[in-house]
Amino acid sequence: MKPTDYNFKVKDSILGIQFLFVAFGALVLVPILTGLDSNVALFTAGVGTLVFQFINKGAIPPIFLASSFAFIAPIAHGVKTWGIAATMSGLIAAGLLYVLLSFLIRLKGDAFLHRLLPPVVVGPVIVSIGLILSPVAVNMAMGKTGDGALELVPFDKAIVISMVALFTMVFISLLGKGIFKLVPILGGIIAGYITALFYGVIDFSTIHKAAWFAIPNFTAPEFNWQAIIFILPIAIAPAIEHIGDMLAISNVTKNDYLKKPGLKNTLLGDGLATSVASLFGGPPNTTYSEVTGAVTVTKAYNPAIMTWAAIFAILLAFVGKLGGLLATIPVPVMGGIMLLLFGIIASIGISTLVRANIDFNCPRNLVIVSMILVFSIGGMTFNFGGVPFSGIGLGAITGILLNLLLPQPRKDDHII
Repeated sequence: MKPTDYNFKVKDSILGIQFLFVAFGALVLVPILTGLDSNVALFTAGVGTLVFQFINKGAIPPIFLASSFAFIAPIAHGVKTWGIAATMSGLIAAGLLYVLLSFLIRLKGDAFLHRLLPPVVVGPVIVSIGLILSPVAVNMAMGKTGDGALELVPFDKAIVISMVALFTMVFISLLGKGIFKLVPILGGIIAGYITALFYGVIDFSTIHKAAWFAIPNFTAPEFNWQAIIFILPIAIAPAIEHIGDMLAISNVTKNDYLKKPGLKNTLLGDGLATSVASLFGGPPNTTYSEVTGAVTVTKAYNPAIMTWAAIFAILLAFVGKLGGLLATIPVPVMGGIMLLLFGIIASIGISTLVRANIDFNCPRNLVIVSMILVFSIGGMTFNFGGVPFSGIGLGAITGILLNLLLPQPRKDDHII
């Protein structure tokens, strides 16, 4: 079967459930960490995948869209500062930025995107995302709230639970075979959960209170300029990541999706999927490398499989008991998972710089990378019209402006 063939078969529905299983751990992790509703995230992942497929119906890549890790920090801050509804307006804007980029690609080609967002800018932005999140992971692994203000689980119990979750995830990643190698997050959560059961730190009341059938807690967005300005620049990193994901699935299927349907359409689909998700109170959508890995293992290229995965995600969203079960996962379990995940995010940023052979003997590169990292992580804040601008967004904009404004280095312009 060619990668572009689209037809429904019974076995495709079974594969669809399997692929949803692969994505499930990461899919629900984002809402759990940010204060959003897990059932809403399931619903919007399914809807977002279907939106993406509709936009790219001429040549649908076999990919699944779900919760983006790149937005964890800004969503968590936004929910805490302005509430879920206001945060959603920022996420809608992020999706519309993808749409804008897709139209610019239609007009100017995709080369301009690489000029606007080269690795020397994108790499340190991704590093910043991982490092800014690391204190939250450490606090939760020790049984505290993300800000470290309260102890939710005694340290001696929490550290054992979190380390079991962490090292289970590590061992599955390194030693797992076939499809099991693709579910390290889910494996880590299950192992940590069993350990937490042993220590008696799980409260099952949320499961008992939840109904079997329940409408997810959808949240309509509310316009908020502060949230929009804070979140919008963060979309830069996952926009570039999208290109890498399209390259990956193209290599797997031997079908060049950067030509057909083209980045102008795949980025448009991703952006609309993110904005539509935000209309319901769900996290931004992004293509899932775990599912691409599953496609590689199974050689299942029919995009109808992802349609089935999307349908099952939407159906599961209305199972209230599932949301109740996810709510019982103790803080140390999630903290243990986050310790590795956020470190991996930072490492991806470093590898972006390494793969591009960024010359750190060049003062221009040093200035760009240094300013992005210090402004993002150090807490630098600027006020524009009374609106505070800081964190990853400030770092990203700073990097873009420096890259556009600083003169290109001379051949002899290096640090000795």
